[in-house]
Amino acid sequence: MQERFFPDEDDLGDPISSGSEYVDSDGSEFEASESEESGLDDQSHAPGDADVDADFERLVRNIRTADDISTTGVLQREWDIRLEDQNALFRDDLRDASGIGKRKGMKRKRRVGPILSHQVRALIGESNQAYIDNNLSEAIRVMQEVIRIEPRAIPAWTVLAQCYEDKNEPQKALQLRIMAAHLRRDSEEWERLARKSRELGFNQQALYCYTKVYNLDPVNVDALWDRASLAGEMRDLRTARHSLLAILKRFPHDITVLTELRPILIELADFTLCASLYQNAFEHNQASNPLGHALDPSIAEHTEQSRFGFIELLVLADLYNTMNQHECAVDTIRKGCRWLQGRASQRFWDVCEDDREYDLPSQDGVEPVHRSGDAQPGYYLLDINARHRLAVARIKMGDIDEGKMHAEIVLSQDALDYAVLYGEIADAYFELEMYSDAGPIYETLGADPATSSLYVLQQVATCRRMQGDIREAADVYKQVTDADPSNADAKMKLAELYEIMDEPRKALELVYQVIDARKRRPGQVDDTALPGVLPDSQSSASLFDEKSQGRQKTRATAKSSRLSFAELKALEEQHEKEVLLGYKRIEELWPSISSAECSEELIREWMLEAEKLVEMFRETRNLFLTSRHCDFRGMFPRRRLQRQNETDEERMASRLELVERDKHLRKLKDDSQQPGRVDSFRGISFENWLRLFMQYAFILTGRGECELADEVLRHILMSNGYRSKEKQVIIRLAIITCAIAVENYAVVVEQCRKLINIHQFNNEPVRILVSSLSGGLRPADSFISSTLQKHMLREVRLSDCAVKTPELLKWSSSSQRYHSGSTKAADAVPEDEAEDAGDAPDAAPPSDKKPLWLPTKNNPIPVTLYGQLCLAAKSYQSAIFYLLHGYDYCQEDPMICLCLGLSSLGRAMQRQADNRNHLVAQGMACLSQYRAARRRAGEHVLPEIEFNFGRAFQQLGLHTLAVTHYEKVLQFAEGQENDDVSVAREAAYNLSLIYVTTGAIPLAEDLYRRWLSI
Repeated sequence: MQERFFPDEDDLGDPISSGSEYVDSDGSEFEASESEESGLDDQSHAPGDADVDADFERLVRNIRTADDISTTGVLQREWDIRLEDQNALFRDDLRDASGIGKRKGMKRKRRVGPILSHQVRALIGESNQAYIDNNLSEAIRVMQEVIRIEPRAIPAWTVLAQCYEDKNEPQKALQLRIMAAHLRRDSEEWERLARKSRELGFNQQALYCYTKVYNLDPVNVDALWDRASLAGEMRDLRTARHSLLAILKRFPHDITVLTELRPILIELADFTLCASLYQNAFEHNQASNPLGHALDPSIAEHTEQSRFGFIELLVLADLYNTMNQHECAVDTIRKGCRWLQGRASQRFWDVCEDDREYDLPSQDGVEPVHRSGDAQPGYYLLDINARHRLAVARIKMGDIDEGKMHAEIVLSQDALDYAVLYGEIADAYFELEMYSDAGPIYETLGADPATSSLYVLQQVATCRRMQGDIREAADVYKQVTDADPSNADAKMKLAELYEIMDEPRKALELVYQVIDARKRRPGQVDDTALPGVLPDSQSSASLFDEKSQGRQKTRATAKSSRLSFAELKALEEQHEKEVLLGYKRIEELWPSISSAECSEELIREWMLEAEKLVEMFRETRNLFLTSRHCDFRGMFPRRRLQRQNETDEERMASRLELVERDKHLRKLKDDSQQPGRVDSFRGISFENWLRLFMQYAFILTGRGECELADEVLRHILMSNGYRSKEKQVIIRLAIITCAIAVENYAVVVEQCRKLINIHQFNNEPVRILVSSLSGGLRPADSFISSTLQKHMLREVRLSDCAVKTPELLKWSSSSQRYHSGSTKAADAVPEDEAEDAGDAPDAAPPSDKKPLWLPTKNNPIPVTLYGQLCLAAKSYQSAIFYLLHGYDYCQEDPMICLCLGLSSLGRAMQRQADNRNHLVAQGMACLSQYRAARRRAGEHVLPEIEFNFGRAFQQLGLHTLAVTHYEKVLQFAEGQENDDVSVAREAAYNLSLIYVTTGAIPLAEDLYRRWLSI
């Protein structure tokens, strides 16, 4: 039975430091508070008082370090010195109390702890005498009585600890010294206790002591470093992260600290913070050395330890590639290597979109890469590791040609030395489904035993299967299963190939092997002791639970903190009641909100209630699952009784048995039906939720918070509750509406492009695009953007290919679109097209994942729209070419004729025109065709026709004819009974310009007064 030496909790009271908790020795824990953990993030703590009972410490230290403590002479001599000093202190206290005399010697430090009573002092003296007489049992008994009377008596804790240390019980002594350290508030004492705890294996207790050191002495970086090192050994990654970040606050951008922090952040999957720290360090070093370091980036040893070097540059690029920020990775490698080479001033390379700065010169008769443009390649050296990062980033961002150029240089190196680089390039090709490029790289790695692995062989088999080499893929899978008979995944894939090859007996045998292996698999129970975990007898001597360390403690805590199913259901019912109550209030306020005389107070109340519901919807994880092919199935969906892989195995076995029995191959379809789709969330249908989101976004836009409205609507696009194409179109139209209201036409073009991608070969999204960019300078700039031009050109080519050569089109189930060309062309989807696709493939329900019907007739709208893009960009020759195609497809369309006429006249006004008269005649002929086709709409379009002819003659300089047509427009407007003046004001303005140019100022002034005045 362990002797009880701690006082009861009632006897201690609460005068001790709030950062700790005294407990009994019979199993209670002694843990740091949350405030002490958070202290690492806030360096505003002031050091604690370092008041120490120096005399008592000197006495104990002298007794402990005496050469011969067995005789009473030495102890008595030390005690005599103690008495003399005590008498001197007593006289000094007396002078202070009476105010007579001066204090002798140096001024004493402020007293620590309470003023002890005469009874306590007598007991302490009695215990000290017992200790001197080596009567440890009596000294312990008396000191326990002292602690019972006055728990804050520091000498009692210290002497008691020394007694147990003399009794060769260091664990108890350490506990008591920790108790005394809370009263003393001495950072050095806490550091000694931390080292002692670490020596005894009490790691949790040591972490607590290091935390105390930091709270009392924030400038003690060594303690923080020891804390981080200990936490790393215990696999307590979050504590190590906090400690290293605290060091980084005192020494910003220190490479040594970043090097220690990087693996911790990567294991915690905090890539964003890690990249931010490295990026800040990179920018700091660039600011410190603007011209860069004239170093060879391929030699990492030349980089100083405290300087941002080549290794750190590669780390930053890898982080960006991991986070799919490939543009940042390319920018980091290009600018970073340039800076390390001392060429930071050569910023003109940033203008080049490609990597011609690091092209290789021609060697051994090999022709260099040919580049277009005026900028010549730089032929600067680039380390093979940096080029590998460029290759991976370029491939993943869709710049296939540039990525392949870098990849070929990397792959020209020895595969044995650069096997890791080979594998990552192959993985990049594999992710983009470029199996023809990834396969040879995997085969190169698999050919050498030093670089081959089961993963590489499986990738080789997958690439061969996707390329149609079924038998070769089966041979590779057979090698994998022979090398690893427990690989169930490879066996199942091999069984699928055998089934395709009409060998059901072999396939059935493999499936049975997998099923039998799963049934024989025993429950694995690991009773072995974990590293760093102490036995029960030793861990009980620590003030902390040393068994639960690192991840084990985190998982146990998370598991114990989970709510039961009944509690979750009760909580969900409460949330549903709150949502219904808030929605009812919103419905009551909406009629008043939509009225013109609505008060600001009502709008504020409605917005507050709507914001609560919107944020609650956005924070519900069940509505935003990673598997977006599944519909929302409620907050508590029923789980399947069997795991999916076991179900697939049983289904495959049944199918193969039928095949073997009937002597022919059958491929059964999966008849398992998905669970019923839930069309409401917390008592409100998804249609009403969508109406609420749109109302909320529109009001936010009207109040000037368009960014928040756009964020809400874009987030709703990702919800599993709105996977259908109809809902996606509604949400995107709402985004377009908000963007038009704030004149953010770039967003309009973005969303219209996504609608065009989702609804391929459909003219309605194109009409939405044109109507959204109706007129004005800013809409025109967005209309002629290069991204929209490239997008529409691809649509024109696909539309033409669908009619003329439909066999060249291939349906992509991932993007839900047709793509033209070979497999490589289909795989290398342009970057902006991939962005436009966005979440469309996942958003499509299973019933929509079927190839669309291809058009059988030429569509004039895409080619006409692209011609109008060229016309607006003043590329008249190209506009004429595409508009003539549109005219061939639909000769009676007045818009095509009008645009074709304008393009001809515009080309005639350019210097490059080789036959102006022909172009003018062609333009006027097209305008005549436009007039004939447009007049069929009725008499109300005559002002429009006359204005267009007047504008054409004015452009040609035929002012007499232009004036005639403009005056007809004004006559039509004068004869109108309603206020609709059509294009009369535009005609009056153009006519006034002609009058001013020809000197007819009075006529122009009459037009100003009649038509152009407010």
